[in-house]
Amino acid sequence: AGAYICGEETALLESIEGKKGQPRYKPPFPAHFGLYGQPTIINNTESLASIPVIMEKGGQWFKELGVENSGGSKLFSISGNIKNPGVFEIPLGTPFAELLEMAGGMKNGSKIKAVIPGGSSAPIIPGEQMMQLTMDYDAIAKAGSMLGSGAVIVLDDRNCMVKVLERMSYFYYEESCGQCTPCREGTGWLYRVVHRIETGHGRPEDLALLDDMTTKIAGRTICALGDAAAMPVQGMLKHFREEFEYHITHKRCLVS
Repeated sequence: AGAYICGEETALLESIEGKKGQPRYKPPFPAHFGLYGQPTIINNTESLASIPVIMEKGGQWFKELGVENSGGSKLFSISGNIKNPGVFEIPLGTPFAELLEMAGGMKNGSKIKAVIPGGSSAPIIPGEQMMQLTMDYDAIAKAGSMLGSGAVIVLDDRNCMVKVLERMSYFYYEESCGQCTPCREGTGWLYRVVHRIETGHGRPEDLALLDDMTTKIAGRTICALGDAAAMPVQGMLKHFREEFEYHITHKRCLVS
């Protein structure tokens, strides 16, 4: 009942009611039929934290902090191979390069390789491309990813992308509530195939298999966890496919 899946609003309600933390079918939505069958409003803590200053200074003032279509500010939790991991509140539209500078820059003078801009479910973006982007919904979406939870993970050139994906795939495999077959079975298969590649037992057809599996999972589940498991795989294969091919061919990591 305390699992990751309870970040989904209806799974949270189920957990509070003492049931399995599994998402409900919608509709009905919580605003009509929520906790113990009563109308229930659910908001993220970040949304609630923005209310006092909006009440004090007005919605227009808050909106003008950001950019067009991405008004206001947002909390970003930045971690990874950086000097000063932390949580920073910045106006939407702030260049990623400025956020990285706030976090002290890259650790030990290493080179930025890639960034996961919105939590582990957000498709990865190559570092050079990310350094040219601003932290707002439109810019990140046009780059093929999303701001999501605002959990920014910065990876340097010492990271093996196959190993990174193996860890993420295992997480979603472990956190699937098991209610939907595409997610319950699909997350397990995603992890097992990526693990097979990472441990030197990959097959040439594995990359096509991963591509195919993600299309069979995404958009076919009650909640978004299936999508969350599929999107990192799609992003990795789009931008770092050569590392997976190298692992399969040479049975070891391209990164020394």
